[in-house]
Amino acid sequence: MKKILIIDDDPTIRKYLTNLFKDNGYGTAVAENAREALDLVSSESFDLITLDLEMPGEWGTRFYSKLAQDNQLKNIPVIVISGMSGNEYAIPKAIASLTKPFDRKKLLKIVGDVLN
Repeated sequence: MKKILIIDDDPTIRKYLTNLFKDNGYGTAVAENAREALDLVSSESFDLITLDLEMPGEWGTRFYSKLAQDNQLKNIPVIVISGMSGNEYAIPKAIASLTKPFDRKKLLKIVGDVLN
């Protein structure tokens, strides 16, 4: 089973994405901030990450730069899901950037294209 790490400070978004991915056959883990996310990626393996940009403490861009510096983690595909406009420019190497509220079918298609 492919596993997705959901990084978002909004509990409603975390729950929605968890249910959406589980209903479509993916395993999930959640982190509400960059620190939790870094702990998870160093202890578990993930096939994909969804990343919010605006979070308390470290922003998603900072998490991504730490991820990109790690040879074992830098190839994990990242989908940015953020309420910020212009979010597609924040992390140019992200496989996709979606603006909240996002289209669930579009997100599932991107995830399916990457993981299947």
